[in-house]
Amino acid sequence: MLLLSVLIDLVVMAPARAAPRPGPVAEAGPRPTAPASGAPTPAPAPAPSPSAGPTGAPRHFTVLGAGDVLLHSQFWAQAAGVAHSRGEPGYDFTPLFDAVRADISAADLAICHMETPLGTPAGPFSSYPIFSVPPQITTAIKGAGFDRCSTASNHTIDKGYAGVQRTLDALDAAGVGHSGSARTAAEAARLSLFAVNGVTVGHLSYTFSFNGLRLPTDKPWLADLINGDRILADAHALKQAGASVVIVSLHWGTEYSHLANADQVALAHRLLESPDVDLILGCHAHVVQSFEQINGKWVVYGMGNEVAWQTQQQDTRDGVMPEFTFTEVRPGVFQVTRAQAIPTFMLLSGASGKLVEIPRAIASANLPAGLRSQYEASLGRTRRALLARGAGAAGLEILGG
Repeated sequence: MLLLSVLIDLVVMAPARAAPRPGPVAEAGPRPTAPASGAPTPAPAPAPSPSAGPTGAPRHFTVLGAGDVLLHSQFWAQAAGVAHSRGEPGYDFTPLFDAVRADISAADLAICHMETPLGTPAGPFSSYPIFSVPPQITTAIKGAGFDRCSTASNHTIDKGYAGVQRTLDALDAAGVGHSGSARTAAEAARLSLFAVNGVTVGHLSYTFSFNGLRLPTDKPWLADLINGDRILADAHALKQAGASVVIVSLHWGTEYSHLANADQVALAHRLLESPDVDLILGCHAHVVQSFEQINGKWVVYGMGNEVAWQTQQQDTRDGVMPEFTFTEVRPGVFQVTRAQAIPTFMLLSGASGKLVEIPRAIASANLPAGLRSQYEASLGRTRRALLARGAGAAGLEILGG
């Protein structure tokens, strides 16, 4: 049951993009444990007024999402080589994000998807099917410009409570916020609220499955499973606690299918028909899925892989980073006024893996013909997937053509 009063500790950002990034998660009272029916809820926070900047422009901010960060063993070897070349021990994943750092850092709020649990700094590590990967990836994530990560996935509890604890400890140490899993019941109950350009934003994260693993009976709060009633109750609690915008990250769908399945579509409609959910960012399929506008709001069914070493088919190398501009259309009410997609490609060659930002790469006159062919083929696949549910007519801009 929600507390009748809610305390929010907001860290307010200045509007400039070079300003500090969103602050840490605010403790704003407990989340509901079940959909409330006549249950007391906090009184709504006063609606903020549009900013009175020198130009008189309405308040706005950008949100960038990214697909699965899925570290296979080939990346560990590459990161160890990078660190060794600098005379350092351990692992350095920073170069993985070189090509997209400008895009990520330019967004006012950038959200990654940490699909796997993290191990101890020196290992041992493991890859598919039970992951435990180097925690040094969090330094690279922060360095790329990500502000927070969704952590609810089908691999979240691969290493049980200890894996969740290590993952969240490492994200905290790197200064990266997170939603979707927790170390304590109290942490699980807290609402994730933070400020972006002075606008209060909430973030939620859920997964459809844990690959047959079960949550510990004494820790049912360890990670969040998809349940429509629960999501709507949590989103409503965030709005009641003062959020102007609520973003929901969902690990869902059918692997290796570009088509959103019936369950995805039904849940997207249910959530976006509520006034409490403003944007859905989807992961899990390992290929790009469609964008769709529902009730004037956007769902990204699947962003594909951001970083992964999957070679079974070409389209598992494709990814997309969606960027949405939220603008205050009346006091305290924000809507997406621009929707963009930045296609990416995971270039895997021998023992080397490199994330490519497609629009920037193909704009180069010096790009070798072989790579141009690969990148243009990737762009074509991504474009077809993105537009399959009418996103083009709704105004989606796909960078790169």
